[in-house]
Amino acid sequence: MTDDPPAHPVTAAGRPEADPAAWWSTVDPARAPADAPAAFCPDLDPRTLLAAYAHGLFPLPAADLYGELLNETRYEPLVAAGAIALHGPGPTSPYTVAWWSPDPRPVIPTATGVPLSRRLRRRLRNSGWTTTADHAFPEVVAACAADRRPRWLTDDLQASLRELHTAGHAHSVEVRDREGELIAGAFGIRVGAVLSLDSMFHRRPDAARVALADLATRFAAAGGHHLDAQWDSPHIRTLGAAPVPRADYLALLRTPHTAGPPDPAPRPAARLAPPEQH
Repeated sequence: MTDDPPAHPVTAAGRPEADPAAWWSTVDPARAPADAPAAFCPDLDPRTLLAAYAHGLFPLPAADLYGELLNETRYEPLVAAGAIALHGPGPTSPYTVAWWSPDPRPVIPTATGVPLSRRLRRRLRNSGWTTTADHAFPEVVAACAADRRPRWLTDDLQASLRELHTAGHAHSVEVRDREGELIAGAFGIRVGAVLSLDSMFHRRPDAARVALADLATRFAAAGGHHLDAQWDSPHIRTLGAAPVPRADYLALLRTPHTAGPPDPAPRPAARLAPPEQH
């Protein structure tokens, strides 16, 4: 016989009554399945989001009722066995939002940054592109959400992310062409010396790679050590990410060093591609 999965009281709005930081302390991501959610909880309050990221988790809301039912059908046995924490009961099904802490976790050291091919470096030197940080956070988030299927960047999640940006915890990077059009961007949540990347978009070839390279440079200058790419994949590894055991990633979050926000000032993207030495 197994213990019942932990349950926590929530308010009528589906939010936990307890302090979110204390609430997430009941979930041990180090013991969560490597390829399944660590918890289900419908709460997307900004405080809950920030506490979860600090605890090594990030949200993946179900896009619709089908996604919610799929979560319940697929993972209910692990919930019943106590392997996945379930937060409720409440008026909203906990299966509307899955909270993940994958193992391994791909991270990009800011000391090495994002590699740019020789071809892309040549293009950048004459591109006229400009980069900024935190100049257009809502627009970047909306662009990342557009045309994504399933639509995990729900309206509720976007609203909480905007609040975290206003509070100085969430950051974006923007790439604009010489006419000022927004052609790429990325955003994430800053915890200590780690910036957890939630999503990115591009409207020109390779522009998203430039956005990440710029963000790595800015975050390094602010004292940041790692960009967390969250999900491992062959493409993510081409961006300079290396998978690390989840235990090592959680240790990175516990280091006492804290980075500042990335410098928001406009910078020419060409600075990422200095002339080659002969």
